[in-house]
Amino acid sequence: MEQYFFAHPTAVIDEDCVIGKGTKIWHFSHIMSNCVLGESCNLGQNVVISPGVVLGRNVKVQNNVSIYTGVTCDDDVFLGPSMVFTNVINPRSAINRKNEYAKTHVGKGASIGANATIVCGHNIGKYAFIGAGAVVTKDIPPYSLWVGNPAKLMGWISEYGHRLKFDKDNIAICPESKEKYKIEGNNVSKIKQETVNGH
Repeated sequence: MEQYFFAHPTAVIDEDCVIGKGTKIWHFSHIMSNCVLGESCNLGQNVVISPGVVLGRNVKVQNNVSIYTGVTCDDDVFLGPSMVFTNVINPRSAINRKNEYAKTHVGKGASIGANATIVCGHNIGKYAFIGAGAVVTKDIPPYSLWVGNPAKLMGWISEYGHRLKFDKDNIAICPESKEKYKIEGNNVSKIKQETVNGH
């Protein structure tokens, strides 16, 4: 059967995985059974994908990342080098908590920086940006920027990864894409561009 993805010879891929077309799996990575990897993903060296994990399209997983059972990532997520997910709130070596895995969902386009830790049971909103080394202990709203331990809200960020500066009308423009955003309370949303004459 023709293989539509690339796996380095040192990678280990268990049975009953679904791996999308164009995905690349690099040295010493382990893809465990019953996980789903979307098209065009890129998994660096020494990555572990645990059973039941679902990754969308074009997810970039840098070196030394383990994605544990209970984690799902939407399309275009970036997971920085050596960032960490957890899946049990109160782990003890002597107590089996396999039926107590807490779920973590990472929304479309979100980025999680190198060495950040995501404590399980919290969702990361779409296009959120978690800085390097941050420790996330709560749900993260879309388009928000968080740094520190514990992570604190530092501002808002566009889909292109630029800080948003809101004017007196609560509108911000991304300097790169020129797309507009609106803030209401602790909620940022992208303003849909109006079409003229159906264009």
